[in-house]
Amino acid sequence: DFNQLVFKLCIQYKLTDTLLIVAGDCGFGFEKKEYYEQMVRRNTKRMNQANNWIVFVRGNHDNPAYFEGTTFSYKRFIAVPDYAILQACNHSILCVGGAISIDRNYRINEWNKRKYRVHSNELQENDISRNLYWKNETPIYDADKMNTIYANFLIDTVVTHTAPSHCELFSKSNLNQWAKNDSSLLKDVQSERKTMDMILHHLKTDNHPVNHWYYGHFHQSWHSAIDGILYQMLDIMEFSQVY
Repeated sequence: DFNQLVFKLCIQYKLTDTLLIVAGDCGFGFEKKEYYEQMVRRNTKRMNQANNWIVFVRGNHDNPAYFEGTTFSYKRFIAVPDYAILQACNHSILCVGGAISIDRNYRINEWNKRKYRVHSNELQENDISRNLYWKNETPIYDADKMNTIYANFLIDTVVTHTAPSHCELFSKSNLNQWAKNDSSLLKDVQSERKTMDMILHHLKTDNHPVNHWYYGHFHQSWHSAIDGILYQMLDIMEFSQVY
């Protein structure tokens, strides 16, 4: 809910001069592109007055086509590509999106039922046509990008959608139920977490001073310090300050 997000940021919490990073599942792609453009127009004045910015990281419930840096890019709102680095308030923040939708088969089937009705007034399917599921949703480990980052930045904070395998939750609720009708689901979910492990290992190997790691995906709240890094899982609409 983009409008509620801006309201919480600017009115409820009265934050100013603030960069808000959304840890995925923003909802880009469920509506037509005009819907998101209209949201920007509706909220730009309020964001300008408070001097706030919102950066969106890719979740599994987001169309990756919105996250290549130009499709959704405005002065106060931007959907950033995976491996984007944000520099703000003396922090260098690495953003990496993606995760597995455990209900992916349901979403695919549901869309197949709906799409003829929905597309009747949308002339052609393209990268940002509406959908409920995107097969390129998974997080990607990109060693070349990690090496390039090391040559230019020292990362202290990480924002991802899912989390390394030693972080809660260790299994999404009903995972086994969904896996009954999706033979590769358990393997793919393990692979998703392993990708985060590889990113973490690369950060540690390169001696990045990482001390905070924030993520969403599991729709609960949890935090714990593990091996010198404070991991924080954020619930829906939960705000947390990066110190």
